[in-house]
Amino acid sequence: MIEESPAVPTPPEPATQPHSGDEAALLSAAQQGDHAAFSTLIQRHARLVHGYLRARLTRLADVEDLGQEVFLRVYTAKAAPRSDMPLRLRAWLLGVARNVLREHVRTARRRRETAWTALCLDIEDLSGGGADDGGDYDDVLGKLPDCLAALGPSARQALDLYYHDDLRMQEIAVRFKRSEGAVKLLVHRARQAVRRCLESGAAMAADGGEEA
Repeated sequence: MIEESPAVPTPPEPATQPHSGDEAALLSAAQQGDHAAFSTLIQRHARLVHGYLRARLTRLADVEDLGQEVFLRVYTAKAAPRSDMPLRLRAWLLGVARNVLREHVRTARRRRETAWTALCLDIEDLSGGGADDGGDYDDVLGKLPDCLAALGPSARQALDLYYHDDLRMQEIAVRFKRSEGAVKLLVHRARQAVRRCLESGAAMAADGGEEA
């Protein structure tokens, strides 16, 4: 008989930070099928995972579904961090969440909300850390419309064609009557401008020259 994985509850209130040895033992027990240990692990870290996902998704149903997927992957994982446990476990959990989010974007790319999720993930890559270092996950998508509005028309259109319409750089270049290299530079500068805007919390104009 195959044992079913435990259900993943919605995020509870945050708990006291555990000792690193306790955290390691808890994760090990959970991955060996201890449902009580798994439930405790969720209680300690669900708010972190759901907060990261909620800031990058517009549909609450997606946040709930992907949050459950993250913890089910943790439950069935064969490897996990071995030292500096609460810090490394936090980064590891967010790394799992990022991978789940990437897969979600690939399967639902044509939806506008997941298109902007893909943009957020690419902007995290520009920052050099992404989910693995914890990141600042407060209201990323909430700030995104203002940041996009601050871009020039060509930059906004290029991002929309690339992320929402799922066009390749070569196809965008044909529409813009520019070289593919020029379009890649335009998209790169637009991402950089949005990244700076998200980091500062205020709309910032794109770099000069991206309308050229």
